[in-house]
Amino acid sequence: MHENHRERMKHRFLAEGLDHFEPHNILELLLFYAIPQKDTNEIAHSLMERFGSLAEVFDASYDDLVTVPGIKEHSATLIKMIPELSRRYVIEKNRVTTSLSSMEKIGRYLVDHYVGINVETVFLLLLDNKFNLIECVKIHEGSVNSSAITLRRLVETALFKRASMVVLAHNHPSGITLPSSDDLFTTREVKRAFDLMEIKLLAHIIVAGDSYLDILKSYPPK
Repeated sequence: MHENHRERMKHRFLAEGLDHFEPHNILELLLFYAIPQKDTNEIAHSLMERFGSLAEVFDASYDDLVTVPGIKEHSATLIKMIPELSRRYVIEKNRVTTSLSSMEKIGRYLVDHYVGINVETVFLLLLDNKFNLIECVKIHEGSVNSSAITLRRLVETALFKRASMVVLAHNHPSGITLPSSDDLFTTREVKRAFDLMEIKLLAHIIVAGDSYLDILKSYPPK
């Protein structure tokens, strides 16, 4: 009975994709590959009841996941892989389009880049003089302030890669793009440091979910 149901679910996915699947059905299908000999429908419902949405299930910590009845090491690991796989997929796909010649392109690139990242993380985009992306470098994990993000490291990273322009970026896992006083202070200090080296700071982007804000444009340093 379970085997026939699993085969029907797999064929349905291959024929239709996930658009018409209920969230618990998506989890049920996913868990087939970690729990081969057990009905995963009840476990999927338990996950949805515990966390409330598909996104919250994937964003849940490993330790929280394994407290749900039926979720063991392999299942929790598989669930935690999904956001990271999605993020890597988007990053790899975007590598064929490396020209970030507008703020919209920069913003969308960064929104995609932060998929699956639930802790505050700082990246530095390095661009050449034609707005082509040289590299996206992770600078720091944690809150944004000028002591954690050493100006020397930012400048040395840009100089080493011979970047003509840079974009500083960090995320707000809270989902709100409003900059903090630390964000504003760091923007001023970073801009001053890059100006001295004749490297243009194009933007300091805050990413919050699908939204982004450029501090440099919205709150220009005085």
